[in-house]
Amino acid sequence: MPLAARDPVTYRREFVESYVPNESWLMPQALAKELYLSGRLREQQPAGTYARKVLEQLLIDLAWSSSRLEGNRYTLLATEELFKRGTAGSDADAVMLLNHKTAIEFLVDAVPIQGLSTSLVRNLHAVLMQDLLADIDALGAIRNKLVNISDTVYVPTQVPAVLGEMLETILAKARLIKNPVEAAFFLWVNLAYLQPFEDGNKRTSRLAANIPLMLYNCSPLSFLDVDPSDYARAMLGVYEFRNVALAVDLFAWTYRRSIKKYVVVMESMRAPDPLRLRYRESLTDAIGLVVRDRKSVEDAIVELELTEDTAPGYKAMLLDELTKLEVFNCARYRLTLSATQAWIDAGRPQ
Repeated sequence: MPLAARDPVTYRREFVESYVPNESWLMPQALAKELYLSGRLREQQPAGTYARKVLEQLLIDLAWSSSRLEGNRYTLLATEELFKRGTAGSDADAVMLLNHKTAIEFLVDAVPIQGLSTSLVRNLHAVLMQDLLADIDALGAIRNKLVNISDTVYVPTQVPAVLGEMLETILAKARLIKNPVEAAFFLWVNLAYLQPFEDGNKRTSRLAANIPLMLYNCSPLSFLDVDPSDYARAMLGVYEFRNVALAVDLFAWTYRRSIKKYVVVMESMRAPDPLRLRYRESLTDAIGLVVRDRKSVEDAIVELELTEDTAPGYKAMLLDELTKLEVFNCARYRLTLSATQAWIDAGRPQ
């Protein structure tokens, strides 16, 4: 509806005060459980391990996606190049992106130590908005000005003490929520709805939503591919009607995309097999003896003095590599195509 046809609304504190952690749910309970089981790191690890493992990709994804929702004009490729340079000049869009990068790095370092604290959230805002607010005293400070959100006539309380009290209530309740996905959604929605800071509230809420996910080693939330108009509609549903239906749909959709993205990133970063690294050179030597010199596996092992006593597991690995050896992968063992093909044509003698 056009602005003139819309009723003015104010902040309603009962939206938070009526919420009882682990009894109330902003997100359907079954959905929150499903997303948690899909996104969590299976093995037991210290808090923040998941985010740290995918940090290089997360810095680009979350910084670019969050900044794009604020109207930032940088492309994804330009963001990567900016991060490599590390300097912003006088470009406000570059400052926004670099601030996001610094803020994400801050969270990865601070969350495992501080947890979900008020000082952490306020420092998060200060880092995100550095050099973007005219008044440096407003960095991390509870605001004392009215704000208008998008096209909504939004008139929250003018008393900073009440805003500070509500911020404390939001964080205290979020700390009690056992499901980290529900906690992330609760923070994202409520920090944006409260608007505790002069500016930068939505970007603060997006990064703060990652705090419970980091604490429970769940996949980070990077708001990948979220359309700005969809995001605005989801937020307006909360601001005007305290209706989270659109926000739930958007959150679930983008978090599933984040989970899939970072599963692939984690798989691509799996550490090499230490046993294979230990035997790397000796495997090359042994396979050369078998393929080029036509020695038996047993003779090659004896010649290299790599018996089961001195090199446990070596023979099994050697036999497996010989089974997989083809002309299209023989270069890794410093074999020629012709020598490998001749060995294969001879029936792979071992």
